[in-house]
Amino acid sequence: MAIAPALADELRAAVRDYLAGRPGASWREFARDVGIAGLLVPGKHGGAGCGAAEMAAVAEELGRVLSPHPFLQSAVMAVEAAMSCGADELLEALAGGVSATVVLPGDGELRLDGERLTGVVPYALEGELVLAYAGGALVEAVPSRRAAYVTMDESRPLQRLDFDGVPVRRLGDGAGWARVRDLGIAALAAEQVGGAQRCLDMAVEHAKRRHQFGRPIGTFQAIKHKLADLLLLVESARSAASAAAEDEVAAAVAGAYCTEAYLVVAGENIQVHGGIGITWEHPAHRYFKRATSDAQLFGPPQAHRARLATHILGTA
Repeated sequence: MAIAPALADELRAAVRDYLAGRPGASWREFARDVGIAGLLVPGKHGGAGCGAAEMAAVAEELGRVLSPHPFLQSAVMAVEAAMSCGADELLEALAGGVSATVVLPGDGELRLDGERLTGVVPYALEGELVLAYAGGALVEAVPSRRAAYVTMDESRPLQRLDFDGVPVRRLGDGAGWARVRDLGIAALAAEQVGGAQRCLDMAVEHAKRRHQFGRPIGTFQAIKHKLADLLLLVESARSAASAAAEDEVAAAVAGAYCTEAYLVVAGENIQVHGGIGITWEHPAHRYFKRATSDAQLFGPPQAHRARLATHILGTA
């Protein structure tokens, strides 16, 4: 039972070292050098055959540095979608570094007429391939048009996808979409933990270094209490994220808690830094922007709590 944690730690270290040494590496280079694209892909299809713990370790490191790599949508969601319908050829492509994005039910207004897809997805994560759940099926389609957005959070590229009766390749039925969503939430929660931990580290470092009245501001009771509260939030979020891949309830818990924890920690990091924290040159604002955009990616915390109410209380 000690093998999985050890492997997760090794992956975490490998990803951290690679991103530090090659921050501008492309997704295909990342896939080639570290094998990260095929992390969840079974070995028989060219992947590593790893599980949720390893996925969370990688996602946490990517969130720590606000990496724009499409790990969440491609190596997690698209891989799960492909595995759910036995799309072996697609799995091999994804493991090789081809990126993909997944359009979940409700992400856009799509209509599947026979073998043609029509509609608009106003906001989609970046990916070379587009896998869409439409008309009760999972299909691969080439958009008629793609339009990239200039986003507040530059570390999470978004695009608009238009489909004007384009032909599709049917991959399977759409029965597994909820699991794809929940794994996406789990990966996002781990990213949020990584970002929140980095914000806490920045705040602690500044509190030790910044002096007021002849002493570090970290020695003042108000700052001590604030940092202690942030530590509790980060560690609680880490616990929620570690269980997020177990089932739909755990994913909803992580979706609600990790989102709000990241928002609070990123905001308080700016407060601890004071004036420098709101400058363009300091990275604190970038983490707050990522926390804010993350809060809408799979729905706001209220949406996750509504799902919990349905499962736990039996309410609609």
